[in-house]
Amino acid sequence: MKLSIIILNYNVRYFLELCISSVQAAISTIDAEIIVVDNNSNDESCNMIKQLFPEVTLIENKENFGFSKGNNQGVTVAKGEYICILNPDTVVAEDSFEKLLEFASLQENIGIIGCKLIDGTGQFLPESKRNIPTVKVAANKIFGNSKKYYANHLNQGETGKVDILVGAFMLLKKEVYQEVNGFDEDYFMFGEDIDLSYRILNLGYDNYYFSDTKIIHFKGESTLKNKYYAKGFYNAMQLFYKKHFITNILFKGLVLVGIKLAFIFRTKPTVNPQSIERYVIIFGELPVKLASMLTKPIELNPDLKSIKNNTEIILDANALSYKKIIDTISDATINTKATFKILPKNSNFMIGSNSSKSRGEIICFE
Repeated sequence: MKLSIIILNYNVRYFLELCISSVQAAISTIDAEIIVVDNNSNDESCNMIKQLFPEVTLIENKENFGFSKGNNQGVTVAKGEYICILNPDTVVAEDSFEKLLEFASLQENIGIIGCKLIDGTGQFLPESKRNIPTVKVAANKIFGNSKKYYANHLNQGETGKVDILVGAFMLLKKEVYQEVNGFDEDYFMFGEDIDLSYRILNLGYDNYYFSDTKIIHFKGESTLKNKYYAKGFYNAMQLFYKKHFITNILFKGLVLVGIKLAFIFRTKPTVNPQSIERYVIIFGELPVKLASMLTKPIELNPDLKSIKNNTEIILDANALSYKKIIDTISDATINTKATFKILPKNSNFMIGSNSSKSRGEIICFE
């Protein structure tokens, strides 16, 4: 088998359905499998998989084992030469895996490959490519200078070597993953992607950012950005520095105090709600029950260049490919103040996120 896609899920049932639907379309011509590891969700995620995607391998945990252990479980049963660690709040294009596997086959010393991530509004996510977060780099980022935190030697449209890739999407050979013993299970959530990337670099492999395919990462869905997120992130950074950078007691004290101060004085993300004045449906017909729930005017299949502010664009996956949906959301010709919802294939809901800093919206109509 060529590829195993491991999706770790926790209470994001609707985003997971959209994700699996897009992945299935993307592996239709590849010898591949989908493995979902569920960390004891209570939102019908597992029942949904059994009913809609019986061919998916499902591992049902009876407790939340966290990101590292959950993904390691999935890799243990994976049959693919390559594995892809994929967040459930993502949407991939039909040709994403084909392009990535072709690129991987041309590299002699391949470690992890990441790709271009955009949020639910089409904005590029800079964590798609990062540098090693040394203490100096991390300190600068804490105080507002992220120039050296992100891998800015490449622009978002360039493919090349980078140090650190994000756990929302990581493609690598299973044998490389096993060589470093996978994710470090001392990390429950956050920081494990930095740690894995760094350990693979230290073995002499090359990590790459691949710009020729992009996926949506709604972000903020499987890990909501609140005080618990912040605490988990800073705890993870403490662990990372203890493992890789701290060399003496004085240095250790300074680093840990700095991380604690950063946590105390962090700023909470702000999200300005977008008012919607009309809905636009692209290349499809709005289900009657959904149309009856929407209180603003609805327009079918307009010229995209005519889209105005305060418009919610509904992209119908029954009529559009996921690649076309992703390209439409990221298309610079569309006004950046428009918002988007995706209507997945054969579904009774539409879904989207207007900010990478907050939960998205799910509208069920049956």
